[in-house]
Amino acid sequence: MEENYPRTLMELEERFSTEAACLEYLRKLRWPNGFVCPQCQAQEIWKTRRGLFHCAKCGAQTSVTSGTILHGTRKPLPIWFRAMWHITNQKYGANALGLKRLLGLGSYHTAWQWLHKLRRAMVRPNRDRLSGVVQVDETYIGGAKPGKRGRGAAGKALVGIAVEVIRSDDNEVMGRLRLRHLEDASGDSLIPFIQDVIQTKSMVRTDDWSGYTTLYSCGFSHMVVSSSELKSVHLVAALLKRWLLGTYQGAVRPSHLSYYLDEFTFRFNRRTSASRGKLFYRLVQQAMMIDPAPAYSLKGPALPFLIGQDILNLDPLDEDLDHYM
Repeated sequence: MEENYPRTLMELEERFSTEAACLEYLRKLRWPNGFVCPQCQAQEIWKTRRGLFHCAKCGAQTSVTSGTILHGTRKPLPIWFRAMWHITNQKYGANALGLKRLLGLGSYHTAWQWLHKLRRAMVRPNRDRLSGVVQVDETYIGGAKPGKRGRGAAGKALVGIAVEVIRSDDNEVMGRLRLRHLEDASGDSLIPFIQDVIQTKSMVRTDDWSGYTTLYSCGFSHMVVSSSELKSVHLVAALLKRWLLGTYQGAVRPSHLSYYLDEFTFRFNRRTSASRGKLFYRLVQQAMMIDPAPAYSLKGPALPFLIGQDILNLDPLDEDLDHYM
């Protein structure tokens, strides 16, 4: 399907003001080459009076949104489209209170659920792995606590960072990014992360931490460098912490951290896009590829961990990092 998306909010409102217009757009995104039955993969169907696709082979009935992030929604699709436009058009992200006010939703909890559902759609299934030269490191998310610092610190969440480094005009610039919430900094956590997000035979640059020692035997070229040479991953770590602090006031539940990392990655990897409409298009497209996220799956522990300003070490008035997001 040719990329077809609104360029402005006014165009969005004009094109997707009705349920039928939204359903037709979603249908073309979900089945660009024609309907395929999710049960038996047949293509022969007829449409029921309720607008369902009835498979002529196995008899299964399927709606455009069934089996996707929008499965079972009772809210009109034009409101969902406005939500996706709002989320992708906010440079630093959207929070639940702002979304509730914008869309006139009945409760904060509804807006919160919508945001978490859509964050799950920000990672494309079977996305390409990074390649070429890739810097890898980890960072801890969480407020300052007494006790051990650095790798092995208690009461914090460890995030693995992998950033492509591209040579341009004798300078190294950042390419695509991958993030993951890791259990710990051991090789048993780090190596599977690297294998999942980086193509074998790529050049992986890390510090001399022992968790990376088996990279060569796993099929990667491995270069150990000083910490000061891992500028790209350090910059990403600073941007991530600043983003969590500024957009979400630093309150993040550990069980939800992975989805915030997905949102940050989605925004970072599309930071140079000149068209906000294309970001909207990508989010809607990926929402058609992701399994449903029922409300019970969105719940996490009652208490968040806090990302303290004392560990961020960034001047709130410093705008040097803004152009990266």
